[in-house]
Amino acid sequence: MPKFAVILPAAGRSSRFRDPHYKKPFANLGGRAVWLHSAERFLNRKDVKQVIIVVSEEDREEFGRKFGANLAIMGVEVCLGGAERTDSIQNALAKVNDDIDFVAIHDAARPCTADKLVDQVFAAAEQHGAAILAVPVAATLKRAAKGQPALIGETVDRAGLWEAQTPQVFRRELINKAYAARTAALTDDAQLVEKLGVPVALVEGSPMNLKITTKDDLRLAEQIVKVLPKAKPEGFSHPFAGDDLWR
Repeated sequence: MPKFAVILPAAGRSSRFRDPHYKKPFANLGGRAVWLHSAERFLNRKDVKQVIIVVSEEDREEFGRKFGANLAIMGVEVCLGGAERTDSIQNALAKVNDDIDFVAIHDAARPCTADKLVDQVFAAAEQHGAAILAVPVAATLKRAAKGQPALIGETVDRAGLWEAQTPQVFRRELINKAYAARTAALTDDAQLVEKLGVPVALVEGSPMNLKITTKDDLRLAEQIVKVLPKAKPEGFSHPFAGDDLWR
C-alpha cells in the first residue's frame, strides 16, 4: 500500500474572514475548530502515515496552548509557515518522512471534503502521479474592461474550465522537484507541477467541498457538515476542554 503524507496549510492571514478573534482555520464549526474537521478526514486512513499542519509564527504559541492535546493524541505535527503560501508548503515538504510515497496538500479551511472524494483523488494520483479535485465551471464568466473594473469587457467561454479544489496529491519526488524549480509565489500547487510539463489528472469534486474564506462560507459549511458522514477519529477532538478555543 502506498504511503501518503497530508499537509494542511493554515498560516494565512485570513484577511477576508474579518473576525477579531479567530483566523478561519481555527473558527468554531459545529462544536470544534475548522482545521480539526479537515484533519479528521485523513487521520484514520490506513494509507495516511503523516499529517502536518502549517501555522504562522505569530500563532504558534497560542496554537500549541489551545490544541496541544489534540496534536499529541492525533499524532499531528506542526510546521511554521513562511512569508507566502509556497514558502509554507516548502517548509512542510522538508518535514515529510523519507518513506512517504505521495504528498496530499489540503486547505485546513476546507472542512467539508467527503471521504469518497479523497479515495478517488488518491487513486488518481497513484495512477497518474499527480491529481487534484476540481469542479467544472457552471456560471457565466465575465472579464472586466481594461482600466474600467466596473464595466464588462468580455464574456469568457467557460467550456473546459474547472475550479481547482483540494486535496491536490502528488508523487513525493514530483512535488519536491516542482518546488525546487519554483521562481514565483503561486496559490496552486498543481500549477508548479504543470510548469514542469507534467500532466495533472482532474478528479471531479463537489460544490460542497468549499473553502471557508468569509463568514458566509462558515455559515454554509455549518449546514454541510450536518449531512456529511462523520469522521471517527481515534481519541477525542479535545480531551480537556470544549472547542471554543481561539477566543
